[in-house]
Amino acid sequence: MTKKLFILLVLFFNFQIVLAEKKIQTIYEGNLDAKVKIIVFESLTCGACGNFHKNVYPDLKKDFIDTGLVKIEFRNFPLDLAAFNASKIAHCRNDGKSKILHRLFENQSEWVKGQSIEDLNENLKKFVNKIDKDLDIDACLIDKDIEDYILNDRIKGVKNYEVDSTPTLIINDKKFDNPQNYKKLKKTLEKMI
Repeated sequence: MTKKLFILLVLFFNFQIVLAEKKIQTIYEGNLDAKVKIIVFESLTCGACGNFHKNVYPDLKKDFIDTGLVKIEFRNFPLDLAAFNASKIAHCRNDGKSKILHRLFENQSEWVKGQSIEDLNENLKKFVNKIDKDLDIDACLIDKDIEDYILNDRIKGVKNYEVDSTPTLIINDKKFDNPQNYKKLKKTLEKMI
């Protein structure tokens, strides 16, 4: 009888742990039912990714995302520990919103600096505290569900799309060359709509 009770308790608690795991939401913008879906794999310490957010993304948003023609998903492909930690913070509210993500890219020069990961983390914390004082950054950095989600994004990027650099754009499941060229991206999207 004791053995059966023990097995039942183990099964019950394992079931409870599975229920307790939270589902991490993908950060996205745009119409969920859009005909064109873009996935962008990026690293928060990547200068080219920062340039994409500053120089390409605003026009893409205005011309295609805000008009409901395109949905974009921002996927994680951290190239270093600082980018990994910043990705954790971008996902920490787990609301699917991109505000913190965009602010981190737009202000890379303010927080991507230092001689060690400790320096980078400290600069990251100072920057995020300026834009969101209520976010528990230390809790974000140790959240295992978020860590797993980010690492799985990176694994899926390599496995499903052969991602080997950032930023990498996937448009309707096909890799797009030269994501820094908005004119070429716009022409490609116009043909698909």
